[in-house]
Amino acid sequence: MVVGEICQERDLIIIGGGPGGYTAAIRAAQLGINVTLIEKDKMGGICLNKACIPSKLYAYTGKKKVEMRHLENLGFPKIDNFSDLTPILNYKEKISKTLQRGIQSLCKGNQIEVITGKATFLSKNRIGVENRHQFDIFEFKQAIIATGSIPKMQKGIANTQNRMFLSHEIFNLNEVPEHLIVYGNDYIALEVATTFHALGAKITILWENSELPFDRSINKEFLRIFKKKKIQWINSVSLQTVEEKDDRLILTISIGSEVSEITGTHLFISGTRLPNIKELGLERIGMEFLKEGFIKINKNLETSIPNIYAIGDVTGTPFLAVKAIKQGKVIAERLAGCNSEVDLTFLPEIAHTIPPMASVGLSEDDAKRAYKDIRTNQFSLASNGYSMITGEKDGFIKIISDAEKDIILGIHMIGDGAVELSSTFVQLLEMAAKEEDVKFPLYAHPSMNEGLLEAVEGLVGLSIHTIPKRNKKNEPIQLS
Repeated sequence: MVVGEICQERDLIIIGGGPGGYTAAIRAAQLGINVTLIEKDKMGGICLNKACIPSKLYAYTGKKKVEMRHLENLGFPKIDNFSDLTPILNYKEKISKTLQRGIQSLCKGNQIEVITGKATFLSKNRIGVENRHQFDIFEFKQAIIATGSIPKMQKGIANTQNRMFLSHEIFNLNEVPEHLIVYGNDYIALEVATTFHALGAKITILWENSELPFDRSINKEFLRIFKKKKIQWINSVSLQTVEEKDDRLILTISIGSEVSEITGTHLFISGTRLPNIKELGLERIGMEFLKEGFIKINKNLETSIPNIYAIGDVTGTPFLAVKAIKQGKVIAERLAGCNSEVDLTFLPEIAHTIPPMASVGLSEDDAKRAYKDIRTNQFSLASNGYSMITGEKDGFIKIISDAEKDIILGIHMIGDGAVELSSTFVQLLEMAAKEEDVKFPLYAHPSMNEGLLEAVEGLVGLSIHTIPKRNKKNEPIQLS
């Protein structure tokens, strides 16, 4: 190994080139800070190369395959089922490389120094970077840790490589599984289940918890859709053992005190997520950690060491790129002297399931606990004109508001357009919008957006495309 003779000085060093890291680097450079970005593998991190982008590509492909059935009603020829996923893998590599080059161009355009190598803290203001036979030492004024997290198989379960997959492995499959068993308790498990079902696999979901984690109406709709699609759902499950026999996996599961076996060809496990910090040498410099091993930070994203900050998955839940991106911008702005802050109150919870789901704000149960009187209403997408055109009739938009002040408390949607509309949901809650703020604007027709208007108007029984529920005296609705 060749060790650099000189300790090089840097203003800001960022470790990790994922969404949080490269966003922080670009924003810091935009604000006049000299930035050095260190990435040991590929730019874009796990999100771009193994998780967010690949998973959504598979989900998009599954969605389009489902849409083909509707297109047959419009005269398109029937397309036979396919099992070879090689073209998707090839396209995944293509878009990953394109996005990598895009990030590299952005870094170059913002005059960000990018170094390839494995970073290790030597002291509270020095980092060593190893790249094959080269080892360089950098002294920094400030550093940001943005190395993300990695999934881990649960204890006692050995990975077979060919038939068992974690979240960063399942989207390397080149063929549709015959029977995919999905074990977990998060949105990723639901995305995997609905995606591979759409691609043609038989699906069994083994859910660890007793119920889904969303608003009660969303949970109920998911279970209805599973039943409709013939996706087997088993809840309150604990996975005990996995045995590979011939071309099958035999799972031993327990539900309460009962033990049984279930057989499938492939298995996806959500697993647990661990901070990707093993090689950083943080114990050497006395950094404090949370109980689960994640880096402890305060509201200003500062670690226990004043000049070192941490963002994204390494700081713990929620494990979402949107959180890392926001934190990356905020810490860069704070280092440049701005009074920026991170507020995750209205962090959108989305799932690229088929159909997709988006949730912002309070659930109905949470709202009932926090407010004296609430109003709720949900508008079925089956009553929306545009959904009739597209054939995407599953789902609804649900609104929860404070009956006393008419303030919107929560918006939940399952159905086509949910992910895109989630930004509107966030904006409404951020501005403490009242029901009138939603009812006053004009909505394009026909569009899925009209469902939001109908859901809010329905809070007081004024949804145009919903059959009215009259009171006992059959009196008309009174406008305030």
